[in-house]
Amino acid sequence: MNNQKTFGQTIRNYREARGLLLRQLAAALEVDTAFISKMERDEKQATRTHVERLASVLKVANDELLTIWLSDKLLNTLEQEPSAYNALKLTEKRLKSKAI
Repeated sequence: MNNQKTFGQTIRNYREARGLLLRQLAAALEVDTAFISKMERDEKQATRTHVERLASVLKVANDELLTIWLSDKLLNTLEQEPSAYNALKLTEKRLKSKAI
């Protein structure tokens, strides 16, 4: 999958590729269809638990979905911040020093 796509776009692409209807995916996650629809349109945010269940249901690597999900969370938090890029560079250095 293209890593430039949002989490919602990625989920929609995988769901459609697997031939699943919105209601089928919603049932597998034990949420309503409206939630899945809004999540795919990036109007609602999934939780980490949702991401892990989605990976299982859609047969996608958990790490792939978590990476895109976290990227979206960071972008949503930082997109209006003038110092966002510098903050991300500092965070990268700090993460590397902790050897995560």
